Amino acid sequence: MIDTALAPQTAQPPRRWIEQLPVARDRPYLGVIAMLAIVGAAWVLRTMADPLLPSGFPYVTFFPAVIITCFLFGAPIGSAAALLCGLLAWYFFIPPTHTFMLTQGAGFALGFYLFVVATDLALVHWMQAANRQLATEREVNRTLADTRELLFRELQHRVSNNLQVAASLLSLQKRQLVDVGAKAALDEAAGRLALIGQISRQLYDPSGSSHPLVPFLGDLCRSVIDASGRGDVALNVQGDDQLRVLPDAAIPIALIVAEAVANAIEHGFCDGRSGLILVEVVRDPQSGPLVTIHDNGQGLPDGFEDAEHASLGMKIATTLARSQGGSFRLQRQHGTLATLTLPAGLLASASANQDRNAGRAVAGATDR
Repeated sequence: MIDTALAPQTAQPPRRWIEQLPVARDRPYLGVIAMLAIVGAAWVLRTMADPLLPSGFPYVTFFPAVIITCFLFGAPIGSAAALLCGLLAWYFFIPPTHTFMLTQGAGFALGFYLFVVATDLALVHWMQAANRQLATEREVNRTLADTRELLFRELQHRVSNNLQVAASLLSLQKRQLVDVGAKAALDEAAGRLALIGQISRQLYDPSGSSHPLVPFLGDLCRSVIDASGRGDVALNVQGDDQLRVLPDAAIPIALIVAEAVANAIEHGFCDGRSGLILVEVVRDPQSGPLVTIHDNGQGLPDGFEDAEHASLGMKIATTLARSQGGSFRLQRQHGTLATLTLPAGLLASASANQDRNAGRAVAGATDR
């Protein structure tokens, strides 16, 4: 069953004014009254202009009246307006006037009038039918897009839940073990699974756009510190707020940074030592993204450079960095400095994200 809490709460975009035509479809009597008013106004204007016009212009004000009526109230009422305008023009302005005598000249003038208004009525009707079809198709596309986003979020939700369940199962399995090392290994595995689940919840966007790395790592590192219960460890995350990486590279980067922060808390600030963890994200002109995690704790133990002293977390971080074409290393520097170097190919194009956002803005503007 789909979690309705994940459904996108987007309001239906307003219809464009031209898609609301013809108006008063549910109250045709209003359209008839307005049509009579428009035809009457056209007749009055033509009567007033009659002394100023040469002969041969009986429909000069009636053509606009027919087009406006059809445009506003639809083809049926527009056809009624065309009939009334034709009769008024025939009686008052086509010689011999004040009679419905059908002479050769009157027949030619009426035939011309019939051809023009029929063309106008057909064009307006086809335009309105096309607008209604476009509005229907756009609504279908909007519904499909909302459904796609809902299914995507539901999938992410279920994947995250499954990872959390797996982490919980590992924690339960730990209770049946006696070996302290095995319990610690299961604890680490459960923590990493839970972390991956948390990252997947907040990382991916249905549109495939990337996230700014600095705020993303800031939220992640704060979650790691909060989970440790160390309120005496301060955190400062800074750097280029516009720096983005490809979505597929974000999870390995997040796991490496989370591992470095967890190690700083566990080893650098052990025995109740307080301190500061500084995470900095910059763009290295020689390579690509450069992430440093610096803590002012007690530093690395002697002999840490030897491979046999590297912890499982250190090995995982190094492997993840190499899988992305980068490197990860630790060194002493007034505490411990962890450096994650990544290739420039992992940088997401800022212009691509701007184009995607511009496309959304244009799509939203066309719905107004």
